[in-house]
Amino acid sequence: MLERFAQAKRREIMDLMARDAQGRMPAPRTAARPPFAAALRAAGPGAVVAEYKRASPSRGDINLALGPQDVARAYARGGAAAMSVLTEADHFRGELGFLDACVPAGLPLLRKDFVLHPLQVRQTAATPASAVLLIARMVGPAELGRMVALARELGLEPVVEVFDGDDLARARGAGADLIQVNNRNLDTLEISLDISRGLAAAKLPGETWISASGITRGAQIAELAALGYDAVLVGTFLMEGADPGAALARLIEEKNP
Repeated sequence: MLERFAQAKRREIMDLMARDAQGRMPAPRTAARPPFAAALRAAGPGAVVAEYKRASPSRGDINLALGPQDVARAYARGGAAAMSVLTEADHFRGELGFLDACVPAGLPLLRKDFVLHPLQVRQTAATPASAVLLIARMVGPAELGRMVALARELGLEPVVEVFDGDDLARARGAGADLIQVNNRNLDTLEISLDISRGLAAAKLPGETWISASGITRGAQIAELAALGYDAVLVGTFLMEGADPGAALARLIEEKNP
């Protein structure tokens, strides 16, 4: 499955390489970006990164009727600390322009995509995203380190996603301190919160950790917060209903009875 995702990005990367050779890459955005990790720590432990997610390989279409701007505003009202925006087109029906649409809500934005090349980091820096997702096992250690450094140089916060201890070691070797533990194995698409439970003890002082995938109940958020997670990322559960903001508010209320 990871190779399938990587294949889907090759055309995009080739296009970016051609644009770069022609001097047509957009300049990095100079406007201030709301801090991402600081927002999670301020609202945590157990802060919620609410995701705009229209579709997925495991679920197919989830909710194509809801636009990003309306969902972003609903999430802000519902108590989200930050927002994840899926921009991958082939499997998630995302668009890079969704990031601009979410700006009026005022939440820090994470660009969630399969970012495999430094030019994609530069592309992200031209958007209003505060952070960019990098998946540790999808690139080599040296390339991951270069992209982490480049993201910071361009004013982005690199969120490095891991699935196991080897991934975590690779993320730390690349200089990452903002770690997302994905409970979904992207090779098999199976989900288990045991992934987050098993890795929790490895968290180091100064790191900010997010648990992602499979979170549908406030009790799960409370458990993960007690284990040391600063935040959780919730997407499908919020997006599958007609009112993602109300679903988010109920989830947060359940977390804090």
